[in-house]
Amino acid sequence: MITVDNLSFSFPQKELYRNITFTLEEAQHCAFIGTSGSGKSTLIDILMDPERYLYEGKLEIDPTCRIGYVSQFLELDRSKETTVFEYIGEEFIKIQNEINVILTEMETSTDIEALLEKYQLALDAFDAMDGNDFESNIHKQLNLANLMKLRDVRVSDLSGGEFKLIQVIKEMLNSPDLMIMDEPDVFLDFENLNALKNLINAHKGMLLVVTHNRYLLNHCFNKILHLENMELQEFDGRYIEYNFSLLETKIELQELTIAEAEEIERNEIIIDNLRTVATYNSEASRGRALKARVRFQERLEARRLKAPFVDIKQPNISLDMDHELEEDTTVINVSNYGVAFDELLLENVNFEIKSTDKVALIGPNGTGKTTLLRDIFKNNHESIEIHADAKVSYLSQLQGEVLKDSNTILEEFIDAGFETYDEARSYLAHYGFEGEIVNQKIESLSGGEKNILQLAKVSASKANVLLLDEPTSHLDTYTQIALEKAIQEYKGTILMISHDFYSVVNGMDYVLIIDDKTIRKMTIKKFKKMIYAHHFDRDYLETEQNKKAIETKIELALKDNNFELAKGLLDELEGLIKLL
Repeated sequence: MITVDNLSFSFPQKELYRNITFTLEEAQHCAFIGTSGSGKSTLIDILMDPERYLYEGKLEIDPTCRIGYVSQFLELDRSKETTVFEYIGEEFIKIQNEINVILTEMETSTDIEALLEKYQLALDAFDAMDGNDFESNIHKQLNLANLMKLRDVRVSDLSGGEFKLIQVIKEMLNSPDLMIMDEPDVFLDFENLNALKNLINAHKGMLLVVTHNRYLLNHCFNKILHLENMELQEFDGRYIEYNFSLLETKIELQELTIAEAEEIERNEIIIDNLRTVATYNSEASRGRALKARVRFQERLEARRLKAPFVDIKQPNISLDMDHELEEDTTVINVSNYGVAFDELLLENVNFEIKSTDKVALIGPNGTGKTTLLRDIFKNNHESIEIHADAKVSYLSQLQGEVLKDSNTILEEFIDAGFETYDEARSYLAHYGFEGEIVNQKIESLSGGEKNILQLAKVSASKANVLLLDEPTSHLDTYTQIALEKAIQEYKGTILMISHDFYSVVNGMDYVLIIDDKTIRKMTIKKFKKMIYAHHFDRDYLETEQNKKAIETKIELALKDNNFELAKGLLDELEGLIKLL
């Protein structure tokens, strides 16, 4: 239905794509991945409105192809009185009302012919939308997402996560040939994330979904588009299989690269020897031999393997701190805390966090997690006590709370305390912000780039207590993994709100979970079982843990250039992936 052939596109300050090629066909559920700022959202804009863009190459879209779209930035109109059912069924109800109006006019009109024609057109449109079953179809989708309880609730009363799911349901029921969703999972709690997974897996049409959520990537898609370093790779298969193929390629390339490097080094020695001989022997044959060797060396250098998809540059996230508190020091103490807005959210909340604790705060959307985190950061609530030697840094899910959109990236870090532009440039390079991009306004950055900047500011603060509100939102998977490593190595206190299952289980010591308007402590082991029990068979978690252990062994083998061991482990890994 959609063919992209050798498409290239640039902004004045940045080249985005260089001769990328891919197709989208019926029934494919395609995940669109790539590092933050690589141009995924721009490519979606080009697909939806190609006339707005001046690109090179060919873009062919079947003229009958209808495209539905769910944006990553959905605005909820709080003034609307529309119920969820009315909002989802808006197009159906509109045509249904039109048909009723025509029937009423027929009762008194003398121009029956014109009304009959109008009536037939409206009926055809209604039939094309499967209008006769629209009520039962809405109920099916609401039940699939476990949202039937919201049927008669006003849209204006929904949480952000609920509204995102309702938007997805609405677009799906309009039956587009291609449904595009740009990070539909951002900020969804675990229940809503599973609802989104169910909706995606039950959808019969073609899907193109930008997502960095490893849970969805592992369980929802049969095709991968990977955009990286201006190039695009197309893979037919699951994300878990795509990652395996990347690892397989990485082992092959690393082995070849080392062999090539050895050959280049041997050739360099021969060239040096020939040059030495040529200084005291000027025979023409010696000169020709030297030139031939130099040309051969140039060919070897030009042939060096480049791997944009297996050698992805991760940001160098390092969570440092100036002052380490003694072990077992109580850093945060919350006693009989409560919060309410229109209704009571939390009451009688009691917990304490020690100086080396890494804790995830978990709960459904709209239960007061962010409010609690802000109150801890502000430290002006009578129920909250912060240790006098605690230096606290805060990452907000509302990026404008921490970053000033009108600043350039450099200005933001000069404001944050860097003394010179050179110092700020050097620091920002570790996070992937190099060259002219540091002079861009923050408002022009992608959501992922803004969150990386927030992480850079948190790290620069050298605080010993980090309050992180959805730190993985908008981050590509490579940055998520870099953040997980930084969290594991950090020596201070972390309290993190997150709905990213992998970030929680890979980096946290335990979970504080919101349950019946209060908070209780839960071990990571129990948390894993709770999440997996509802969605997978009982062997799945153990198999996935074994997979992660083998991947770590392969990584260590590659560091030692032990390719035979890496290949043996790869066979073992392939067997586990088949089980998953």
